[in-house]
Amino acid sequence: MRKKTVGDLMSRFHHLGVVVRNMDRAVEYFQDLGIGPFQSSNLVHINRRMEGKPAGNVKVLCKTAKVGGIGIELLQPVSGMSTPQQWLESHGEGISHMAFIVDDIEEAKSTMVDEGFTVIYSGDNEGGGGMAFFRSEKVGGLIIEMEEVPHHLEDDPYWGSKS
Repeated sequence: MRKKTVGDLMSRFHHLGVVVRNMDRAVEYFQDLGIGPFQSSNLVHINRRMEGKPAGNVKVLCKTAKVGGIGIELLQPVSGMSTPQQWLESHGEGISHMAFIVDDIEEAKSTMVDEGFTVIYSGDNEGGGGMAFFRSEKVGGLIIEMEEVPHHLEDDPYWGSKS
């Protein structure tokens, strides 16, 4: 079986991540634009690692919505060091990452690292799968996220493959 390429991994675009300082204000703003309704994400990240080291005490509020088939993920860092917190400190509010669904997060991490991308944040998902964020100066400075969604969320209105 041939090894997947970065292009293969980026074939299932899922969402844009937007870092915000105030979740309530951001939700109100986007809903006034006709985007929403927003709901809390049902995906739970555990065993987080930042630059390869355990990232304890991380809390990030996350609200999600769909615009057509595209997801919008609002992220408000609350505590601990995470990619949303780093983004907020260095860039302020705004689009921080683009995310893609993959079948195997370990394979995705291996492919991305082999192609010169650096894992900056990673973790497991409650129920299986996992996520990894990659530094990517090669793509407009946006962070790239790869996400293997756990099977129990297959029918989830935001994360599910049937959504």
